[in-house]
Amino acid sequence: MHIPTLLFQPGKSKVQQIVECLNDAIDQGLLGPGSKLPSAREMTQAWGVSKFTLIEALDRLRGQNRITSSQGLGYFVAARPVQPQTTGLDLLPQDLTSILRRSLIGASGGMRPGGGHLPESWLESSSMRASVRQIAGSAALQLTGYGDPSGYLPLRQALQHKLAGQGIEVPVEQIITTANTVHALDMLLRLRLRPGDCVLLDAPCYFNFHANLALHGARVVTLERSAQGLDLQALEQLLIAQRPCLYVTTSLLHNPTGHSFTPSQAYGLLELLKRHDCHIIEDDLYGDLHPNPPPRLAALAGTEQVTYLSGFSKTLSANLRLSFVVAAPQVAANLTQMKLMCGGITSQMLEQVVTSMLNDGSYHKHRKRVMQGLQAAGPRVAEWLQGLGFELSGPYQGGLFIWATLPPGFDAEELARKALTRDVVLAPGSLFGFEPALRQSLRFNVAYTDNPQVMAAVEALLA
Repeated sequence: MHIPTLLFQPGKSKVQQIVECLNDAIDQGLLGPGSKLPSAREMTQAWGVSKFTLIEALDRLRGQNRITSSQGLGYFVAARPVQPQTTGLDLLPQDLTSILRRSLIGASGGMRPGGGHLPESWLESSSMRASVRQIAGSAALQLTGYGDPSGYLPLRQALQHKLAGQGIEVPVEQIITTANTVHALDMLLRLRLRPGDCVLLDAPCYFNFHANLALHGARVVTLERSAQGLDLQALEQLLIAQRPCLYVTTSLLHNPTGHSFTPSQAYGLLELLKRHDCHIIEDDLYGDLHPNPPPRLAALAGTEQVTYLSGFSKTLSANLRLSFVVAAPQVAANLTQMKLMCGGITSQMLEQVVTSMLNDGSYHKHRKRVMQGLQAAGPRVAEWLQGLGFELSGPYQGGLFIWATLPPGFDAEELARKALTRDVVLAPGSLFGFEPALRQSLRFNVAYTDNPQVMAAVEALLA
């Protein structure tokens, strides 16, 4: 069989050029389905390459299902190349709320003033890539086995030191890693809830709280959370009337309002919930972005009253989905057992990457840089919003979000629908609860919104 002509070009690997040459010959019909390729000796001589170079190229073609091989017989063109097939159908829900949720948690590019994480340009990718390379080449990387079901011990020890700096002092055995905070919350709800149990949420709150609790058959009650926190008198009446067994909340830099409980608010809240036997799950995913954080609920009350969860998807990378839970001893033991039963063992490679960044100081430097960037951008975005006629829930205190009420005459859902047609993703208040007043509110991501192109797009929508 004729060997295709190949003149190697500088700047590209010979392996890749051989792959492209043979792919072209197959696509053009010069090498028909089922036909035998020339022998390895003939191809190496014709192209002047080593046998190792040729074999690597043939292995790539075999991995692409373009060729097959048979021991002692050689290589053959695949009888029928597999072509990717798609129906073109989007099988996911097509209502506005579902579309916006997918857009908000999707890729980080484009105009996303409603987004829930940091833009790519704000992330310290060089440090992360350096840590990945270091771990990938390290003998400490365990490529077989599943690792410790509680999580990589050096990571949990590093987290123990980090937590102690936040006033949360616990033995390392009470720190359990999870794939992400939603996974952690889901497992905790399995442990603590039965269908029909009552759970208290803030209004507004992170939309996945409602979705996850619905899957568990919980009965949800809400209480308004404003810039002044919760109305403790209204809370006590709700605790007496509804008897919730669980309160799921974010104490620092609440999503979506950006509010943080002051120490006095936190003490009053904890006293009431303890008196009415209501446990707290504290989601602290944004707390590391607070420039001057007040105490977490877990630091004030301990793990018997508060189960604490946090992670790195909002500070390091939305794609680095590694989280952890701090819980009472028996809950930690039950959580570890559940990880084993449902295949929730976390990736030790990711755990080692985060361990490296915590121990070498790169995480602290990155966090400080992001906080400084937010502190500079936040007041600019707040002033711009007020200039457009938005009413803010309170002065910007730090973190990723500003919660704003639209000027009179606008509907947040309708604005978000129009924005999608212009490739702009907004976060209307109706994503974060069911109260009618939320239709007038929008959540703005400071890091994405502090951009002339994004600001111009929002101004055009309002015009």
